Amino acid sequence: MDRTVTYSRPIANPLHAILLAFPVALYPAALLSDVTYYNTAEIQWSNFSSWLLVGANFFAGLVLAWAVVGLFIGRARHSKGRGLSYLGVVAVMFVAGVVNSFQHARDGWHSVETLGLVLSLVCTVLALVAAFLAHGSAHSAEKRA
Repeated sequence: MDRTVTYSRPIANPLHAILLAFPVALYPAALLSDVTYYNTAEIQWSNFSSWLLVGANFFAGLVLAWAVVGLFIGRARHSKGRGLSYLGVVAVMFVAGVVNSFQHARDGWHSVETLGLVLSLVCTVLALVAAFLAHGSAHSAEKRA
């Protein structure tokens, strides 16, 4: 019985991986500063979280643009299903991040409260999912009788 196993390369090239590293680091840092602000009510944590979100959204926008271009001329064109999934996750991450920035721009306690924490959590999870989609290598096995 023959068995064929094929492996695919990650869809992110090295520069794309460097750009994706920023949202993966900055969104969880914003979540941690939101939790700290929620527990201490020290306004500086909210300001810190807002700046972390600005950096994460900037790089998420670059990653989104790179993912759109990469879908047509990059590594992702060879694995359309995974490339489209990655593009969708990055697009939702970027939109949620921008909405989260608008939420954090509100005044005082209302800037973080429940919606800010939930949006920070959603952005963090989506950034981690995008990293796994971009850097994971898919394999498929085929058995022949």
